[in-house]
Amino acid sequence: MGLFDGITGEAKRNFIARPDEAKSQIIWKYPEKNIRMMTQLTVQPDELALFIKEGRLEGRLGPGTHQLDTKNIPFLGALLEKFTGGNLYVAELFFVSTRDITGVKFGGPMGDLTDPETGMQVGSMVYGAMTVRVEDPLKLVLGMVGTGKTSNEEFLGWFRNQALKVMKDRVGELIVKNKWPLSEVISAHYTQEMEAEVLSGVKAYTDSYGLKIVGLDNFQISIKEEDSEALKKFRKDMAYSRMAGGFQNYAQGQAMLGAAEGMSKGGGGGSDGALQGMGMAMGMGMASLFAGQQQQRSQPAPAPAAPAAAPVAGQVFCSNCGTAGTGKFCAQCGNALAAPAVRKCGGCGTELQAGARFCPGCGKPAA
Repeated sequence: MGLFDGITGEAKRNFIARPDEAKSQIIWKYPEKNIRMMTQLTVQPDELALFIKEGRLEGRLGPGTHQLDTKNIPFLGALLEKFTGGNLYVAELFFVSTRDITGVKFGGPMGDLTDPETGMQVGSMVYGAMTVRVEDPLKLVLGMVGTGKTSNEEFLGWFRNQALKVMKDRVGELIVKNKWPLSEVISAHYTQEMEAEVLSGVKAYTDSYGLKIVGLDNFQISIKEEDSEALKKFRKDMAYSRMAGGFQNYAQGQAMLGAAEGMSKGGGGGSDGALQGMGMAMGMGMASLFAGQQQQRSQPAPAPAAPAAAPVAGQVFCSNCGTAGTGKFCAQCGNALAAPAVRKCGGCGTELQAGARFCPGCGKPAA
């Protein structure tokens, strides 16, 4: 039950305290500006009450129960208005929590991130929760009043947007700079590094409002499920293509292995075992074939053989050293060369040159 649940009607205005439903809020504003004299104000142990008039702090009250009387609290004299007959204080009254506020949720799109490993671009989201502490209540209240954000919801909406901007810039830059694969980022491999970067970047915004983000809880970077599956497949294909010596080899191997798998599952009755064995044998043979092709590609091609020299007319081979030559003696060892045999056409008797296949006189084939 609330502190003043038993009080109803007009009498409630004589008692002011933060309601139970607002206990989890960083800041709560009393809905009225006119506050009666002698009102009993209750401030909980984990909060402060601040009186603001025309954008200026007039005074603050710490934990405890206070009777709003100028005799007890001198600064209230500045809040009395003559037109009220001196019976009302006119001010904005804020209750600010001084304890750590946990579970302040955030989340939203971060835009496209480029995976350094595959070059794929995928849409990303970030979400989690913050633990926030007010270190300077006056800075917070005056900052909110100055921007017109005087409710807890308005302030938190602005604050989440600022934090999300920092996350987009800092986390995206961190991934690119360190070349972190997105598959590892979404698997929480680098959560500690990303949290530290976000806290450092958002500090400029929190300091100006007297706030501090004590920590981040369940900080996550996520991508769509279909993008995650595509990323995994792309990584697997890239790894296999490197092993196969290139993407073309990998694609050919996948096609042939697919055909072999189809054959291994085909047929029926007693032929199943034979077909499965054939499919497995084909798959193993194809794997060996690709490995052999890769090994051949890695070896230098053999030099082409020199063309055989054309026969020279009257040329004979030395019976001593085998050197080819013409004349009476060998140019290599001086051995006497045998006279070259004279070939004649069996049809017309014309002398045939060495290596001739047809007679130049009659055209008949040489014997």
